[in-house]
Amino acid sequence: MSPRRMMPWMVRLLAALMSLACAQALAQSNPMPQHAAAGAAAVAPVPAAAASKPVARKPRPQLGISAAFAPDGALWTVGLDAQGKLFVQRSTAFSVGAALAWEAPRLLDTDGDPISADGENHPKLLFGPNAIVLIAYTKPLAKPNTGYVRMLRSIDGGRTFSRPFTVHADRQELTHRFESIAFDAKGVLHAIWIDKRDLEAAPIVGGRSSYRGAAIYRNESADAGLSFGPDTKVADHSCECCRIALGLGPDGVLRAMWRHVFEPNVRDHAFAALDTPLASVGRATFDEWRVDGCPHHGPGLAASADGFHAVWFGIRQEGANQVPGVRYTRLTADGSPVQGTLQRLPDERAEHASVAANGNRVAVVWRSVDGMTTTLKAWLSADGGRSFQLRQLAQAQGENDFPRLAQLGARIAVVWRTNNEVQVHDIQF
Repeated sequence: MSPRRMMPWMVRLLAALMSLACAQALAQSNPMPQHAAAGAAAVAPVPAAAASKPVARKPRPQLGISAAFAPDGALWTVGLDAQGKLFVQRSTAFSVGAALAWEAPRLLDTDGDPISADGENHPKLLFGPNAIVLIAYTKPLAKPNTGYVRMLRSIDGGRTFSRPFTVHADRQELTHRFESIAFDAKGVLHAIWIDKRDLEAAPIVGGRSSYRGAAIYRNESADAGLSFGPDTKVADHSCECCRIALGLGPDGVLRAMWRHVFEPNVRDHAFAALDTPLASVGRATFDEWRVDGCPHHGPGLAASADGFHAVWFGIRQEGANQVPGVRYTRLTADGSPVQGTLQRLPDERAEHASVAANGNRVAVVWRSVDGMTTTLKAWLSADGGRSFQLRQLAQAQGENDFPRLAQLGARIAVVWRTNNEVQVHDIQF
């Protein structure tokens, strides 16, 4: 690949990976820089900032949010304000094409917890049965790259929330981060996260740990978060800092997809059904990307009638070239790739893609950075992923979060936070 073709985003990626490898071969670090966006269809104001204090280096704003439709059709977001306080914000109920109005942001009591809201480790919002609303987040601890998975719980549709509580039984000061939460078809709540208890316990051989990467742990709650069962290991040797994708299969069983460290050091993606104490782990992608560090770039997963749609970033050998990019494929219910469905997104700068689906309608969204300009794009299919059309949704300058997808039945919307606003774009097929 020529230097011209690699610039600019590939250079940033390689520089980040080289920095990781030099600092510590398999260490965690802050997610890769976020970039810009603005000017869109529907907008929510971001909670006002306090007067800035002089600092030697201005920190990157923590713009990571989660968005979800409530059962009544209102759109909710959760994130941090400029002072690092957790807030929720609710739109008025609205239909596609109608004007969107927002209620004032509401701060939540988190007992003073610091909260991670940067990139792939951001607060999560989930609506459950019987007026349950859950917010999960990572609370960073004193040691670098450590944390607890914490949760707030509402039983009255989000009017009030409990005090925060820790989801997992393990209380060691180590990594419990990058959590994902979802309900299965039976109403059981699943929490899953990246965990380093096995790495911490492993012996040191030749000056480095004998344990590759981290691990995936999970637990379950039969009472919508009031109590949780024991921590259960899903898999050894996950990647250290990538989001975990969850999807509800056609059989009502949740599946998880995450970046894994396959021997000797291949950072492809693993897949498991979360219906047994010891899940059977399979392999979902075969890029054969060998990199000694975490790319901070997890997958996306959405259910189809007979399996899943998946998106991920990787570097793949194609002929004589190593070709980076975000790719899409169909997966069977057990996570195996469906032959003939692999495609690379038509944007060499695409990053942090997400996917949603309803019937034969499939939406893949991502951001694309070119210098100081960020473009929000969508790739839309009306035939189950066999063919796609590319659309540009917005473009702007400045810092921004990754695009998030919110879905309620057939309605799919892209939610994108910048320094100044939250944009909402309904996906029109």
